[in-house]
Amino acid sequence: MATRTEAYVDTSALIAFADRSDSYHDLFRRLFSEPPRLFTTTLVVAEGHAWFLRRYDRHRALQFLSLIDVMKPLRVISSTPKDQAAAAEVIRKFSDQDLTICDAVGLHLMKEKKTKVCWSTDFHLGLMGAPLVIHQY
Repeated sequence: MATRTEAYVDTSALIAFADRSDSYHDLFRRLFSEPPRLFTTTLVVAEGHAWFLRRYDRHRALQFLSLIDVMKPLRVISSTPKDQAAAAEVIRKFSDQDLTICDAVGLHLMKEKKTKVCWSTDFHLGLMGAPLVIHQY
């Protein structure tokens, strides 16, 4: 069960933190300097790695992975077949939205863990009620 201060971290927050050219870089730099307990998924890590690989190069993509390895208190969890099935249901429920499996797994896990806040710049991650941190600052 999630604690009151546990937050879900989406790909967009990690990218904003790691990429100085991102318009939300300063906000996430401040937030990550004294974070609460955080969790994300291996899907988010894969999506972030792919983003840096496409946008920049292999070196920046490896730097991103190294950043994830040293981030404390970020907990990276693997999605289960049950999570994948629940994500498919989320995608069906919000079929008018362009949700990825990564987004839908995050939405499912936030609901399951009763997460109070989502670190993301993607409005899709607020579809199930967890407020986006960008609206709080």
